Amino acid sequence: MDVREFLKTASLAHGVSGFEFMDIASVARDAMEGLVDEVQVDVLGNVIGVKYGQGPQPRPKIMLAGHMDEIGLIVTKIEEGGFLKFAPVGGVDQRVLPAHEVIVYGKRPLTGVIGVKPPHLTSPEEARKAHKMEDLFIDTGLPEEEVRNLVRVGDVVTFKRQVSELMGDRFSGKALDDRAGVAVILVCLDELRKYKVDADVYAVATTQEEIGLRGALVSSYGIEPDIGIAIDVCHGETPGVPEWRTASVGKGPALAQGGNIHPKVFAALEKAAKEIGVKVQNEIAPAATGTDAWAIQVTRAGVATGLVSIPLRYMHTSVETLAISDVEDAGRLLARFIASVDAGFVKELKTWI
Repeated sequence: MDVREFLKTASLAHGVSGFEFMDIASVARDAMEGLVDEVQVDVLGNVIGVKYGQGPQPRPKIMLAGHMDEIGLIVTKIEEGGFLKFAPVGGVDQRVLPAHEVIVYGKRPLTGVIGVKPPHLTSPEEARKAHKMEDLFIDTGLPEEEVRNLVRVGDVVTFKRQVSELMGDRFSGKALDDRAGVAVILVCLDELRKYKVDADVYAVATTQEEIGLRGALVSSYGIEPDIGIAIDVCHGETPGVPEWRTASVGKGPALAQGGNIHPKVFAALEKAAKEIGVKVQNEIAPAATGTDAWAIQVTRAGVATGLVSIPLRYMHTSVETLAISDVEDAGRLLARFIASVDAGFVKELKTWI
């Protein structure tokens, strides 16, 4: 499993929440084939790879979830001159939008740039403030008549950005939140070849996480797992960010603790990490994590849930930055954990007192 190559392909692929079918879903499906026994796609577009275990029936069911959607934009109006107004899809940071290159998915993909009034023509008061999203626009360079022929209100827009390999094993690009989680799942599936596994593993590249955890909600309802592990990103250490809210990039994946996490799943993940020498960090989750783990935990009668996070700097920008080693270690850790799960462990999850 070449993590770098997958992340390059996945980061460059496109798929705003609800439109994953445009590009990224086929990337995830193709990557899973050969690592699982079968691949399914449900009504919401979740890509589900199933790897059957070798234990006696009924076998434990473990769900791994990493969301493949990305934040983006949607066209709300075509202005005079062919300029496009837009609204966010997911948690877009309006501060970083000016001067971005984008792709508008009309009748054919159109390259555009996000423009704004130049600083020379702004008042001193305007210059001290972040640009409001309603003041920004997309310029495709085409005349108004052609724009109106090619673009409709409701067409989606993604950010156009090449990946960058920084010093060491640092990797930067768009949509690593959370295509890095999909990469972790692929590493895990590859590692599972080394183990005798009792449980059935459902590897899910989920949809629409950025707009409400919807893919995880319906896929976990359909799978009805005994254990669900979400793989997402957490905030990497960054100047000006409170230390307790971050984890160090390159020092191992983070294991979440809090009400969203089953304590016995957390303990088993921590034990698996020690057994194979993977360093892990703590992620404190005082309430709902805001990840697929929250949707999975409260599905049907409840699911014993864990959360493994990859430290990531500059979240929800197009230069999200992580360490390749953290992705690889998270995959190895999950494989070891899965290999330790049997029917007895699942029974213990329901014993609280």
